[in-house]
Amino acid sequence: MPGARNVVLICADQWRGDALSAAGHPVVRTPYLDQLAERGVRFSRAYSATPTCVPARAALMTGLGQRSHGRVGYQDGVPWEYPVTLPGTFRAAGYHTQAVGKMHVWPERARLGFDDVLLHDGYLHWSYDRRREAAEYDDYAPWARERGAGGHDVHGIDCNSVVARPWDRPEELHPTNWVAEQGIRWLHRRDPTVPFFLYLSFHRPHPPYDPPRWAYEQYAGAGAHRPEVGDWAGVYEPWRRDGRADANVADYPQDVLDRARNGYYGAISHVDQQINRFLQALAEFGLGEDTVVAFTSDHGEMLGEHGLFRKGYPYEGSARVPLLLAAPGVGGGTVCEEVVELRDVMPTLLECAGVEVPEGVEGRSLLPWARGLAVEPVRGHLHGEHALLGQSLQWIVTGRWKYVWLSGQGVEQLFDLVADPGELRDLSGQGHPELAVLRALLVTELTGREEGYVADGRLVPGREPVTVLGGR
Repeated sequence: MPGARNVVLICADQWRGDALSAAGHPVVRTPYLDQLAERGVRFSRAYSATPTCVPARAALMTGLGQRSHGRVGYQDGVPWEYPVTLPGTFRAAGYHTQAVGKMHVWPERARLGFDDVLLHDGYLHWSYDRRREAAEYDDYAPWARERGAGGHDVHGIDCNSVVARPWDRPEELHPTNWVAEQGIRWLHRRDPTVPFFLYLSFHRPHPPYDPPRWAYEQYAGAGAHRPEVGDWAGVYEPWRRDGRADANVADYPQDVLDRARNGYYGAISHVDQQINRFLQALAEFGLGEDTVVAFTSDHGEMLGEHGLFRKGYPYEGSARVPLLLAAPGVGGGTVCEEVVELRDVMPTLLECAGVEVPEGVEGRSLLPWARGLAVEPVRGHLHGEHALLGQSLQWIVTGRWKYVWLSGQGVEQLFDLVADPGELRDLSGQGHPELAVLRALLVTELTGREEGYVADGRLVPGREPVTVLGGR
């Protein structure tokens, strides 16, 4: 298979795009991912167009935008029936394909083209029916129980909660360590006669915020966590639920915010070290030099910015994700500022490996931009959306501007991401000509949609949102 290269795609769940020390974050430290960025390229404007677990992974695994893969909100139990996938394409090209960790597909054991899957989706309420044996949908939980550590749910923290506490069992039994360990073990078991595609998928830093004590405590001295709040935050006041640990909108006490910050950043540092552990093993197998390595996430985490928590929002904390690529011929620690999206990962990795990109894939290979050879933008704009809080949160982002439309009451927002990267000032009421331009782009994107968001060329508020187009 001349020119074929091994490919490793590392995905971490709920990792903000700014949460890399290589990106200049003032608190979080990611020395090992920084090293990956130094030998490759960092895409500083990477987005998840549908920023929750299920729809984001559909884009990642199919190379399609949401109008084609059909998932515009979060809904479990919808079969994954995509004839063309990233692992399936590698497998058809002769690759040995393996997934380790979080898939978040339905049925849970659907392989999507992988030869095999070692599965851990975290505490996925949809699957955790006590009348079912956990081994049907999770490989980590029975592994941990066999070692006397109980399952991964014994501490009682909800899987979308701000509650944080250090891991109190041996660190090697943490799910983050398990993913790295199983990835390393698989390197022993792979077919050495063919190249491989390995998907290493960490559930953390998604809650529960339960990193090892060393990781949690290293952020305890970082001072008070004071998230920035924009002049428009009152828009979400109707959904404020201060008494819920898993609220989407809340005003939590300072100690709760501080502990959540320690747990979230601690989980990031923990994953960073386990990625390094795997990459060291990859090098020790003699595979480091000619293996393509990419790192990304399915979405971010608001972590209290603008009074918001969790994900699904159009704002940078939720929708922007990290994206690093290290490959032969790509490097120098460059930073690409193009607006890119998770659907671009599939064609990029295929081109890196010399595998033909299937017809119908909508993402663009980023390799020309990674190599500094492209002279045009990746795309003029990106359309993102997610059904949340009883409405659809719609957005358009360009190199400078972001337009947001909340379909419930028709609220509009406009942000200048160059002058105001924290999205603190809503400019929609100041007569900016960009507002009409971006609104028109959204009208074009939504025309013909089943929800009826557009009529007579105008956005129509109050329509019932869906999570899966066409009921797929």
